Amino acid sequence: MWADKLLSMGHRLATAESCTGGGLGHVITAIPGISQAYLGGVIAYHNDIKSQFLQVPMECLSEHGAVSEPVARAMADGVRLGFDAQWGLSTTGVAGPGGGSADKPVGLVWMAIAGPDGVTAESRVFAGDREAIRQAACDHILAMFARRLEQFSPA
Repeated sequence: MWADKLLSMGHRLATAESCTGGGLGHVITAIPGISQAYLGGVIAYHNDIKSQFLQVPMECLSEHGAVSEPVARAMADGVRLGFDAQWGLSTTGVAGPGGGSADKPVGLVWMAIAGPDGVTAESRVFAGDREAIRQAACDHILAMFARRLEQFSPA
């Protein structure tokens, strides 16, 4: 499991969440012993919070919108640096039922991982109602993180 690998490496993790609204932190804190690695997180729902607490440039938010790859990357890196952690995870998306558009449909979630070896991001469009989308995003980013940790080799 990713948590065992994280703990064995002695690395620390922080999260920045928008559309998942704390759900990712909830899933992580359900793991026994994770307090040795998980520092905490920021629920950055409003753009001002993304900018002030996660150092996401307002220009980036204005140009790309909150639901975008550049913002997801900046959120992950901002929480990693702000919490002095080796790893930062972020989620930003349109959980619905409203708020979608042709370019950014309901279910679109951008997820990013910032680590000692750089930042990666990917998007998915999840189906279902608001809660199903939020849960799918949490599950997916943790699966991404598990794969990333498997491939990680410290310098």
